[in-house]
Amino acid sequence: MMRRFSDQPQTLSDVLTGLAKRVRKVDLLVIDEIRSLWPTIVGEALADRCRPELVKSGVLIIAVPSGAFAERLLQDQETILTGFASLGERAPKSIRPLVQPS
Repeated sequence: MMRRFSDQPQTLSDVLTGLAKRVRKVDLLVIDEIRSLWPTIVGEALADRCRPELVKSGVLIIAVPSGAFAERLLQDQETILTGFASLGERAPKSIRPLVQPS
């Protein structure tokens, strides 16, 4: 019979990793890596105004301040996705800008 709980405490990292694996179709772990790569992929000007929010079902959701920024990201989509190739299978397959005016 397998014990479900242990008397030993788990590290916060282990708990969060377990929780992240349970969330369906949302990769909570890769977003930090995406955010660290973001300025080198899109440049400082876009990185200052457009923020990667999450990856869901292979789609990178990016908060943008206006439709003009959304259009720019969509035009550069192939370059942006190529920039995340180092993430392997966890790399986003497409992007979706989400206008969130400040």
